[in-house]
Amino acid sequence: MKTIKITTAQFENRSGDKGYNLAAIERIAAEAAAEGSDIVAFHECSVTGYTFAKDLDKKDLLKIAEFIPGGESIENLTEIATEYNIAILAGLFEKDKENNIYKAHVCVTSDGLVAKHRKLHPFINNNIIPGNSYTVFDLNGWRCGILICYDNNIIENVRATKLLGADIIFMPHVTMCTPSDRPGAGFADPKLWSNRENDPTSLRQEFDGPKGREWLMKWLPSRAYDNSIYAVFSNPIGMDHDQLKNGCSMILDPFGDIIAECRNLGDDYVTATITPDKLTRAGGYRYTMARRPGLYGQIISAGHNPVQKVAWMSHHDGKDQKG
Repeated sequence: MKTIKITTAQFENRSGDKGYNLAAIERIAAEAAAEGSDIVAFHECSVTGYTFAKDLDKKDLLKIAEFIPGGESIENLTEIATEYNIAILAGLFEKDKENNIYKAHVCVTSDGLVAKHRKLHPFINNNIIPGNSYTVFDLNGWRCGILICYDNNIIENVRATKLLGADIIFMPHVTMCTPSDRPGAGFADPKLWSNRENDPTSLRQEFDGPKGREWLMKWLPSRAYDNSIYAVFSNPIGMDHDQLKNGCSMILDPFGDIIAECRNLGDDYVTATITPDKLTRAGGYRYTMARRPGLYGQIISAGHNPVQKVAWMSHHDGKDQKG
């Protein structure tokens, strides 16, 4: 494996406005490529917008969903990747010929579609079907994986993707600043966003506190550290439909250290140099090699009835959402 440069981005998307969102993706991709980046990663549903889908029926979801491959957005992303010689990871809603709907995240290069991951644990809309497989692929001489948002909260998904060979896991999200039983959690006030030029301090405190970054730091570094992976976290900033999101897109190394993070209160991107030596120097490599699956294989694989509860969706409509 060779040393490469990866960019993670954040931007304020517009719900259902693919043209605007693809233009933002192209602008950031062009700037990252000009600075020497090999790969640029964007957030969950960065092409389509995300939270607005909670209010759509299946007919409306099918209107914004696309075939993958074959859809117009994949063609547009391929054109951008070709123009700027950079690999692009971005997300959108997918449909198939049977009108099944999935939450997808793709990797596109000048060669076209390289990889597609269907979210394993969707919840934003009950018409979305969960994916049933892990996604590992080759990119720029590295083995990579994709896990979308809630997929990363189930620790087995990250470990399984690592055991399938991934040394870099792209983790596109639309997260933070939503209610839960966790102390300090809750929605962020949209007025703070509209007043950010006059009062950036109050907005930064909200974004970095228990509603946002403090929660992220409870688990994201451990996913990278325990599995000895590079974790590429991407998240939107600004208003996503009726919710304010705090960005904090970042890249963590196999030691669990943040090596690049977006800190601007607006559209932003950062780039990190990815080197192979950390993969075997970090503690997670030793721990993975020391595993004794015979002790716990049957425990981990024992059947159970999955119940997926998403606190903020319950807060929103008074019921649990199941993906």
